[in-house]
Amino acid sequence: MIKPSNIKLIFLACGVMASTNLMAKDKYTVADPYESFNRKMYDFNESVDHYVASPIANGYKAITPDFLQTGVFNFFNNLKNFNVVINDVLQAKFSQSASDMGRLTMNTTAGLGGFFDVAKHVGLEQNDEDFDQTLAVWGIPKGSYLVLPLLGPMTTRSAPASAFDAATNPASYVSIPANFISAPVQFMSALNARANAEGALKFINEAAMDKYVFTRESFLQWRKNLESDGKVNMDDDLMADNVDDTLLTQNWRDYGKQFENTARSFSGVARQFDQTAHTYELANHKIAQVHQLRTK
Repeated sequence: MIKPSNIKLIFLACGVMASTNLMAKDKYTVADPYESFNRKMYDFNESVDHYVASPIANGYKAITPDFLQTGVFNFFNNLKNFNVVINDVLQAKFSQSASDMGRLTMNTTAGLGGFFDVAKHVGLEQNDEDFDQTLAVWGIPKGSYLVLPLLGPMTTRSAPASAFDAATNPASYVSIPANFISAPVQFMSALNARANAEGALKFINEAAMDKYVFTRESFLQWRKNLESDGKVNMDDDLMADNVDDTLLTQNWRDYGKQFENTARSFSGVARQFDQTAHTYELANHKIAQVHQLRTK
């Protein structure tokens, strides 16, 4: 199973792979039938992030010591292990569920509520399971790609699955005994997630020609990687050399023709400029001759 510490690297690596495959636009039409709506929501989320989330997250990182940031990350990551254990069982991964339960118990007790990740030092590594992966194991297709306001990228399958994950996360129930604690806990959870996403978002902003497409394909490939537990499927269209080679060859031919047509257009424009310049030169010469005749 993929470790959370490697998720960002997988996300970015998949993004780089996806950005090289942008020529296969028709292949993703089925996965993103609501692209017009999704792009609007993506732009809206970008604006909210730029004006609200990013300044707050940067301020948090600036004033919070590194060890405390690590502790906050560990705390919320430990709470997420409740979801992991439940989905382990739902996916019939009983051996992994025992390991994840041991990790949860050890970090909650010896790790002071999860603030310290002591389980990793005894070989209990973090796994990542959620109800969306469980639905995939049960054979439910992922559905169409969606971008929802404030929630970001997901699919029509992961949207209801995220509600289940929220229902099995203890942080969602802090408001039951004490309402005044609810807002700080939920706020810190969102702030922690945004602060830890800074590197990936910065990479996307700097590297992607089309940030929407880059994010979409990165997200879909990351989710596929989680669903397969990191196993490479050689039948995947991204790995099928015969399909990709044919596709790339055809697209390179198309781009070659476009380049050739563009070059011809530029050549024609250049000739027109030459002819125009020559005409002006002749006209200027005639004006000079007329001027000389008048002065005589």
